[in-house]
Amino acid sequence: MTKVLYYNIDDNLDYENRMLKEWGITDIELIEIKDPEGTKNFVSHINEVQAEGLVVEYESVTREVMDACPSLKQVSLQSIGYNNVDITAATEKGISVTNIPGFCAEEVSVHAVGMMIDLVRKITFLDRSVRAGKWDPLLGYKTYRITGKTFGMVFFGEIPKKMVPLLKAFGLKILVYAPTKTKEYLAEYGCEKAESLEELLKESDFVSLHCPLIKDVTYHLIGEKELAMMKKEAFLINTARGSVVDEAALVAALKAGTIKGAGIDVIEDETNETSELFGLENVVITPHAAFVSEDSFYDGRKRALDQLVQRFSKKTVPSTLVNKDVNIIF
Repeated sequence: MTKVLYYNIDDNLDYENRMLKEWGITDIELIEIKDPEGTKNFVSHINEVQAEGLVVEYESVTREVMDACPSLKQVSLQSIGYNNVDITAATEKGISVTNIPGFCAEEVSVHAVGMMIDLVRKITFLDRSVRAGKWDPLLGYKTYRITGKTFGMVFFGEIPKKMVPLLKAFGLKILVYAPTKTKEYLAEYGCEKAESLEELLKESDFVSLHCPLIKDVTYHLIGEKELAMMKKEAFLINTARGSVVDEAALVAALKAGTIKGAGIDVIEDETNETSELFGLENVVITPHAAFVSEDSFYDGRKRALDQLVQRFSKKTVPSTLVNKDVNIIF
């Protein structure tokens, strides 16, 4: 019997156990541990049940954790991002890591477009001002029509693809910086290719981030230098990962008027749940909520469980394997 530990996951495992029953899977046992205060060491929980599979949301699965947990064979993430797992260490140790790409593409795409609308029409800003007793439609920065403006996307996965028809409906030109995508590929979606990040930043009226957080690649991809390249009338939208943006540099740019405003769903330090961005009037901010809906919630859980079933019950290579070079021993 393969034991899979679900550590500090929202809700209970009734849904997952029902799925296993419907699928006829009888050789996997799901074990739920909730220890939000960390009263017991994370590693000790894994070793206590001799878990071969692990499902986490926010805990970091570091090299040290893997070294201390010899039973561990797979980490199945209920997320698109995988920056909380040391992928290099996992590959070296034969631990497969899976994610669930695209599971919330519809939700995030709508959220990002909604932030664009909110920013350009000042909906949240004016709502705050009315509630503060100011009935004045001319408060705040000047707005403009968006037809004919340029919407820049950094990377082009499932979420940007779903945004394209929504943006096209507003008459926006779409420019994409995605090094792995060809000009011809992007043209199939009605988008133009930016040959460099600098080109995209200089040309775009909106810059929307859709890249994973990768050490030494996308960490602080947008910093002081990049923000200075943007138009003064431009908006930055981040529904990707907080650390893709140098938050201190963004705060400074927003205060100085280097850019007009920002729509932010993720911050650099979500463990402390605080940021200087919270106090800025030219920011629309949500608490890492772009992915949320009842549909995405259950879809993500189902897909993460399926990755475990593929490896442990069906003895196949998981279909959403992140570390594709890992040597899996069944």
